[in-house]
Amino acid sequence: MVNKNLKELLGAIDVLDSRGVLPIEITGIHYHSQMVQPGNLFVAIPGELVDGHKYIPDAIKNGASVVVCSKFTEDNIPQIKVENPRRALAMLSSKFFLSPSKKFPLVGITATNGKTSTSFMLNHILEEKGMKTGLIGTVKVKYPGYEKASILTTPQSYDLQEHFYHMDQEGIDACIMEVSSSAQELDRVVDCDFDLVSFHNLSREHIDQHGSFENYYKQKKKLITQAKEDSFVLLNQDEPLIAKLEEETQGKVLHLSYQDKADIYLKNLDLSTGFGSYTYVLNKEIKLKNKTLEPFEMDVRLSSSGYSSVMNSLVAISLALLLGIEKDIIKKGIEDFTGVERRFEMIQTNPFKIIDDHFANSRNIEITMETLMKMDYKSLVMVYAIRGNRGVHLNEEVSQTMSKFLKKAKLKKFIASLSQDCVSQKDWVHDEERQVFLKVMEEEKIQVELMDHLEDALNRGLEFVEDGDLLLLAGCQGMDHAGFLLTKNQNPRLNQEELAQRVQGRSC
Repeated sequence: MVNKNLKELLGAIDVLDSRGVLPIEITGIHYHSQMVQPGNLFVAIPGELVDGHKYIPDAIKNGASVVVCSKFTEDNIPQIKVENPRRALAMLSSKFFLSPSKKFPLVGITATNGKTSTSFMLNHILEEKGMKTGLIGTVKVKYPGYEKASILTTPQSYDLQEHFYHMDQEGIDACIMEVSSSAQELDRVVDCDFDLVSFHNLSREHIDQHGSFENYYKQKKKLITQAKEDSFVLLNQDEPLIAKLEEETQGKVLHLSYQDKADIYLKNLDLSTGFGSYTYVLNKEIKLKNKTLEPFEMDVRLSSSGYSSVMNSLVAISLALLLGIEKDIIKKGIEDFTGVERRFEMIQTNPFKIIDDHFANSRNIEITMETLMKMDYKSLVMVYAIRGNRGVHLNEEVSQTMSKFLKKAKLKKFIASLSQDCVSQKDWVHDEERQVFLKVMEEEKIQVELMDHLEDALNRGLEFVEDGDLLLLAGCQGMDHAGFLLTKNQNPRLNQEELAQRVQGRSC
């Protein structure tokens, strides 16, 4: 990138005051003092744990020529005072990179569950069409010439705009992005020009971060309420808090439903094999820029397992249609898609099924267990990784949800793991988390065998599973390594060829 005129860049933000002689040009922007290059503008972001103003001296040492801040400091450097440095970073970054998100179709996907799977499904469909795509989310950031595992679901605003810039340079045809509640609250997606947005489910999650469900919902809905007039907005009619957002958005709303008739809905659902088949129904005429979509029905047979795949595919198909993709390409793309790692992923089918699921929260657990109830198998053996460092309330809630279904399931054996051989210190299970989990399970009369190590828990589960049974590997960070551990396991009843095909190349 060439140097940019600072005065022109500052036109993108509201400046409260300035101190010192501002440079005419800057060489770049950064929010991390150690990444600052000579001539850069440094944005000092005040955070809950770390205040970026403390790192202004480090930024100066690395060559910063000017600082954007929320309070003046005694540091010997020109300073620009703004009300919200996070928001300023987003707007300055967009301006610096020439508003790149306006140069291609940008799809924003939000939900408590299914953002990653939906984005991967849509990406697969677009690639089936032969399109160059950008993909940003929980698992990775990807575009032509670049692919790296993600640190954040939605990157910091400067990094995001830089990715958009490179995507435009590579000539992508569309970008698909997961938009997290954290990103909204921390102003990471300010000045992102979304053309299509979707919000397809909502349940309690990240309450520790947002303080309350009400604030979590407030952040989630911003993607919808801030949608521009000519964008399409896809809302789940079945969820009242989502459906009512039609009244709060300027975008062109389409309602979808998994239960009733709507603008978009499904019928004839069959989940008996674990892989959903259904009829997709577009129930109204939709005018796109270059063509009109007439009402139609299309039979779909998924290669990704679980009811969650059904739900996510309804959204992905709809977004692909709104991007102008032909029905035959959509059908082939969605039916060829085999799933996202650890999202109700069937990693072995014979001689017994193994399903690997991240079991993130109560709603995710409900969907997984409801799908299991509709599948054909003899008995259920379950290995569950207790969630570490997520608090007593969440562990109590997920335990109650889980036990409700386990009492109705064909449960043969339940093994819980602390996964001390696999997780980092930040995901360590605290004593009170373990205790509340065991307390709920005891109250619900679910017998639990608790093991410290995940590898031992998996071996114990394999002792009980028989041909025709289903082995469920359930849990978040504590279960991430289970697939890899099974590929190294010498148990002769494991289908190593099938396991390797599924697990090879995983990010987690």
